Amino acid sequence: MISPVSKFKLFNRGFKKTIALIPGWATDYRIFNTLDLNYNYLLPIEYHPFNFAKDLKELLNKESIDKISLFGWSMGGFLAADFASKNPDRVDELILLSVQKKFKPHLLRDIKLKLKENKKAFLYKLYLNSFSEEDKEGLSWFKKHLLMSYMEELKLEDLLCGLDYLSGTQINPGSLAGIKRIIIFHGELDKIASLNEAEQIKSELSQAEFICLPGAGHVPFFNRQFKERLLHE
Repeated sequence: MISPVSKFKLFNRGFKKTIALIPGWATDYRIFNTLDLNYNYLLPIEYHPFNFAKDLKELLNKESIDKISLFGWSMGGFLAADFASKNPDRVDELILLSVQKKFKPHLLRDIKLKLKENKKAFLYKLYLNSFSEEDKEGLSWFKKHLLMSYMEELKLEDLLCGLDYLSGTQINPGSLAGIKRIIIFHGELDKIASLNEAEQIKSELSQAEFICLPGAGHVPFFNRQFKERLLHE
């Protein structure tokens, strides 16, 4: 059986650095459409978690990109950390958002059952829980542009594959010791990923900056404070 290959698209926005924007589970690259960061963008138009690190490295070699910044949100944070741990010499900086060390197996099994029972109902509740009361502007944009598309178009088999990946992976801070610049963002009111575990990851990485965004939920880059805090780091 041939393993699926992740596909990327490079957007030259006129900046010196390039950043790979890696989305979380049950989303895709469109979740980053409101971002306006001072980088060229590398977006995974199609991505498969089990081959992601290999596929990204091959793309960097093809495009002659020596070093990449990594922006990994939620499940994308696990993928970013995995690539960084295997290729520290290719990473300029690592930005992790809404991550924790690992997800509990029983929780992932429960999600699988609920997905199989009623995919749309589960996703709808998940997306609403990803935004805090203070994230109303972000939630409004998400509902208008992505909610129905995600609920209708995301394939059950791909969602289950992502859960399989999460069940067998974790963030090992010790493997990131070779990355000089690490920033970890977390929403104060995140209901999906544990704030305490994110803080624990930081405690094991002396070089990392930890930024807790007051009032933000699981999608901190929708928060108005996010870009300002990133630029000041």
